[in-house]
Amino acid sequence: MGQYLDSRVPLESYRGIVNTRFFVDKTLLLEDVLKAVEIDGQRYLCITRPRRFGKSVMANMVAAFLGRAEEAGDIFGRLEIAQSEWYDTHLNQYPVIYIDFSEVPENCVSYHAYISRILDSLKRDLSEEFSEIVTDAGISVWDLLTNIFQKTGKKFIFVIDEWDAVFHMSFIKKEDQKAYLLFLKALLKDKAYVKFAYMTGILPIAKYSSGSELNMFVEYDMTVMERFSGYFGFVEEEVDRLFDIYLKTTKRPKITRKELRVWYDGYHTAAGERLYNPRSVVCALVNNQLASYWTSSGPYDEIFFYVKNNIDDIRDDLVLMIADEGVEAEIQNYAAISMELNTKDEIYSAMVIYGLLTYIEGKVFIPNKELMDKFKELVMSKESMGYVYRLANESKRMLAATLRGETEVMAEILEFAHNTESPIFSYNSEIELSAVVNLVYLAARDKYRVEREDKGGKGYVDFIFYPKRKNGDALILELKVDSTPEEAIIQIKDKNYALRFKGKLGEKPKYTGRILAVGISYSTKTKEHSCKVEVL
Repeated sequence: MGQYLDSRVPLESYRGIVNTRFFVDKTLLLEDVLKAVEIDGQRYLCITRPRRFGKSVMANMVAAFLGRAEEAGDIFGRLEIAQSEWYDTHLNQYPVIYIDFSEVPENCVSYHAYISRILDSLKRDLSEEFSEIVTDAGISVWDLLTNIFQKTGKKFIFVIDEWDAVFHMSFIKKEDQKAYLLFLKALLKDKAYVKFAYMTGILPIAKYSSGSELNMFVEYDMTVMERFSGYFGFVEEEVDRLFDIYLKTTKRPKITRKELRVWYDGYHTAAGERLYNPRSVVCALVNNQLASYWTSSGPYDEIFFYVKNNIDDIRDDLVLMIADEGVEAEIQNYAAISMELNTKDEIYSAMVIYGLLTYIEGKVFIPNKELMDKFKELVMSKESMGYVYRLANESKRMLAATLRGETEVMAEILEFAHNTESPIFSYNSEIELSAVVNLVYLAARDKYRVEREDKGGKGYVDFIFYPKRKNGDALILELKVDSTPEEAIIQIKDKNYALRFKGKLGEKPKYTGRILAVGISYSTKTKEHSCKVEVL
């Protein structure tokens, strides 16, 4: 048992996950991987996903199940894979070489030191395991593996985690990147000793390897490839089960099922299936508290890194996305890590691959509240965002004016929005008006859960602002183009949208504050806004 060959680390890491309260069994990935290898002849699989979407957990699972380092039947015998016909014939049957490329030597400052650690450790592992065959540790690792195969017929499974980590290391130079690709090629490509290679990372191989270095891999990403898509992230039914465990095992549950959806849902597979961010869901349930768990590891400046090169083109799109509208984009995986992201498609491609946006049916969206909060921080903190920054910061005044019923101030702020340089403020439909209203109420997200087109009473309302505090004032917004705010208020009353805040018959009201009906209209003839606020 060595550092890389037949390592116990993957099994121990996976055992720790399996024994947790909110473990989700995704072991049938093993069956699908084995089918891909043995039935379809795909010996080289690369699965890419955003960070914190379970890639390392799955890599540990593959190595733990197939590797011979330690008997793992006590773990997998109670999981779904145990019912598979592939279970007995593949459990703990293979020499596995497991490498996490995100690990670096202590005080590492060069590619030579980084790769030497891996090469030296692999050679030591092979020398110890096959001492009668490995008589010259001075030759290359791939020659050692070839000699072992020639004399024993043994084939190795390679499980490679964070394959692209090297490209983010500050000490890595362009020539080092090329050397790294050639290293992987020499180690894996067309080698008889490779039974199969399972590789994970965030970014696509195509970005780095424009030639033939790693073209043997079949790549599976979240936006284009459907296969394996359900194994990364949580689907609706899995979150349902976790939430049921949460309710049964938490003394005073503070989270609702709907809140989990609002905060952490919103990603999509290539097949159109919705996915939750798994790390955030588990952290929220464990801590009994909703928070930005996934994005806390990367501040809003991470978003700004992508948009800064093309703010002029992207500002209008941000207004739409903050309003929960999609923006058309052509996703290009090869643009993911480029330091020169200039076109909108390049920028949005990178943001989708990193999980900052989601992609469905040709459009990009902000996935959920967790990410929406980060976009809000961006537009309220960067003066270079221009009119978006100015309007977002006016949103504090807009909320205060609404709560006080100061309709002239509300109209003044909307007029200011309409007189900006953005073509989005033409208000040819309620979609554009909705986008602007969302922006000028952006600060309200600190005190409210804002939902659009929510079902309330007898119909659908444009916006409902649910106060985070029980005694906070609730807001119901209805928008009209070429009508009057009075008509909007009448609609709110006629359709009884306020029922959302009054609770069921015989129960205490959900909220004890005021319920405000807010009507906002815009005239395409006079180019004027009108507002009305009324207590229901």
